[in-house]
Amino acid sequence: MIIGHRQVERNGIFYMIRSAVREDAAELSAVRLQIDGETENMERRQGEGFISPEGFEEIIRKDTEASRNLFLVAEVEGRIAGFARCEGSVLSRNAHKVEFGICILRVFWGYGIGYSLLQQATSWADSHGIVKIGLTVLETNRLSRSTAGSDSKPRGSSKKTSCWQTVHIITRWLWADLLIR
Repeated sequence: MIIGHRQVERNGIFYMIRSAVREDAAELSAVRLQIDGETENMERRQGEGFISPEGFEEIIRKDTEASRNLFLVAEVEGRIAGFARCEGSVLSRNAHKVEFGICILRVFWGYGIGYSLLQQATSWADSHGIVKIGLTVLETNRLSRSTAGSDSKPRGSSKKTSCWQTVHIITRWLWADLLIR
């Protein structure tokens, strides 16, 4: 799915939230690899699950064609600062939900880029009949856990995946407000 771009200014920088395009593939590959080495908040260690530029081209192509997928990038002065994806299912019984993933280069933390990507994704979901956005977050990633819950009605669960890691699954039900009214 392709969406229009949105300009944002926060804490003295300007950035643009837009759909990923094929020309972003090489930079996305490098940015993802760098982010995996900058933080313990990702499920991967640096180099694990590496996606080549060609792999990103294929993901971008599929996300552009699929009505239940969205691939967003945050661009600062012509440089990709981070990205987010919503991946839906081709199964009709799961058409109401997507899985959300997000990562931001450490140098751009504190500028609201992650929040802006999440806001754009939830706006897209609202307008496309998607009522559930799932985000799996490591217990050590307290910022993502708090951000995901602050803009929504989170329904969470936790599961122990090993002796050192707990995964929190945060779900936003977009129609929860309708049930309350």
